[in-house]
Amino acid sequence: MGFVSAAVAWFADAANWSGPGGIPQRLLEHVLVSGLAMIIALAIVLPLGLWIGHRRRGAAVAVGLAGLGRAVPTLAAIAIVLPITAAYDPQLGFKLYPVVLAMILLAAPPILVNAYTGIVEVDPDLVEAARGMGMTGPQVLGRVELPLALPVVIGGIRSATVQVIATATLGSIFGFGGLGRFLIDGIANHDTGQIFGGVVLVAALALVAEAGLAGLQRVLAPARGG
Repeated sequence: MGFVSAAVAWFADAANWSGPGGIPQRLLEHVLVSGLAMIIALAIVLPLGLWIGHRRRGAAVAVGLAGLGRAVPTLAAIAIVLPITAAYDPQLGFKLYPVVLAMILLAAPPILVNAYTGIVEVDPDLVEAARGMGMTGPQVLGRVELPLALPVVIGGIRSATVQVIATATLGSIFGFGGLGRFLIDGIANHDTGQIFGGVVLVAALALVAEAGLAGLQRVLAPARGG
């Protein structure tokens, strides 16, 4: 049986669409862990990138932090924090916390760099005009710089989201669920349909997220040019 036909047969099996190990449940787990990691990364890193860009200082810090995040392999990051989180919480500390922390580390660089770059690339004349009108620093950032920088900022979020969705599958190696569970179980059971079914689901989820954020980026792009 070929890869395609095996995957089709796996999707056609009603047993794979129900229960705690079914497609809907695994998809929900994957979306939740990816979404949680992105929300935390955005809450921590986005304000930092915007602030560095607004101050026009600290570029070396932004580049250094981004480089550090990219230099640490995801599996290594999970393995490093796992003993600490497992000691704190033997259940979630082994399966969930290390995956979330590793995904935050993965998402941080593109969010930080794009936030900084988007703000820095705003026309300085517009910034000076806003200051001349009496706007404070936070007002300039919120009313002038950020609206014009949004397409670039969204681009960083878009890149981070796709990377997180694709890489979160590694969490299944350490017992986490999600769509990666289909890959791990498929390999263990020599089930070609389950392996490629899992690959299709991960790719489809990443493409949906990519398309949605790309559409948002295109909608916001004219604002930058205006």
